[in-house]
Amino acid sequence: MTMTEQEPEVEELQLLDEEEDETFSQAEELYEHWRMVVDLGQSPVRIDKYLMDHMRDTSRNRIQKAAEAGCIQAEGKSVKSNYKVKGGETITLMLSRPKRDWEIVAEDIPLAVVYEDEDLMVINKPAGMVVHPGCGNFTGTMVNAIAWHLRNDATFDPNDPSVGLVHRIDKDTSGLLVVAKTAEAKTSLCKQFMAHTSEREYCALVWGNFDKSEGTVEGNIARNPKDRLQMAVFPPESGIGKPAVTHWQVAERFEHVTLVRCHLETGRTHQIRCHMKEIGHPLFNDERYGGDEILWGERSSSYKAFINNCFKVCPRQALHAGTLGFDHPRTGERMMFEAEMPDDMNTLLEKWRKRESGRQ
Repeated sequence: MTMTEQEPEVEELQLLDEEEDETFSQAEELYEHWRMVVDLGQSPVRIDKYLMDHMRDTSRNRIQKAAEAGCIQAEGKSVKSNYKVKGGETITLMLSRPKRDWEIVAEDIPLAVVYEDEDLMVINKPAGMVVHPGCGNFTGTMVNAIAWHLRNDATFDPNDPSVGLVHRIDKDTSGLLVVAKTAEAKTSLCKQFMAHTSEREYCALVWGNFDKSEGTVEGNIARNPKDRLQMAVFPPESGIGKPAVTHWQVAERFEHVTLVRCHLETGRTHQIRCHMKEIGHPLFNDERYGGDEILWGERSSSYKAFINNCFKVCPRQALHAGTLGFDHPRTGERMMFEAEMPDDMNTLLEKWRKRESGRQ
């Protein structure tokens, strides 16, 4: 194959839990992010299928969105998803901002490394740490910390999108993340996440009681048209958003809240947070999804004081990515990792347990 190819930016095309769906926007000026020359012997094929075979870590849906927004070009002209590529022509991905708005700089920030070898790292991220630079957070992120941790590894470039983070979790969610140290490891891990063969289980304290001990939430997730800071759930047949499936199981019951374990089949932005809200059980103290006020229980002054104290000991959504599993990209060995509940959530749960014991 004859090509001049650049890997797409990690925040543009890679499957990431905290992906923003505003990458492919219409703009007067577009910037080149990826280019390749089609082999002269290439038979005609739809461009979305062709790019699926030549772009790493993306999906056909993302490619089609880019084409709809005029971001996929053949010989300098925007084309739609059904355009058939021709041998010898140049295909480019054009986006609405320069290829890089910042450079990732190594910063001496402590990391809780659960596991590390020559191919990957597993990190237990604390609540409050932003994962990747962007949206005004260009320093102090986990990516900056990773750059420092691997500063003596000559083969690791923190500004190279073919290595690094495989997925993300929210700033105020704690728990496990995997980082690829080589391009081969990242390709393997991303394929596992896209094929849903990785395992991710979260612990969440949610408002309310459940009649059943377990269940499944299915519903497409897309940006909330009424609030761009939120995601929302849409019927699968609506054609809006991306399919999302969350399996939940009750772990511990309290009077007005429930500790549940959530197993993800998919990894959409705010998936657990908006799925739990959709079924009437917002996460405890989740400000963005309405969980930071009293949703269940009496309105007595003592109960209000108790809830306010709970909010203070765990000043964020009560969500922890406690289990992560995948096949090792080099050996194929199944690897499973667990991270204990962080102190703030443990303290929160103990307060509810003491309240329950006092009622008996």
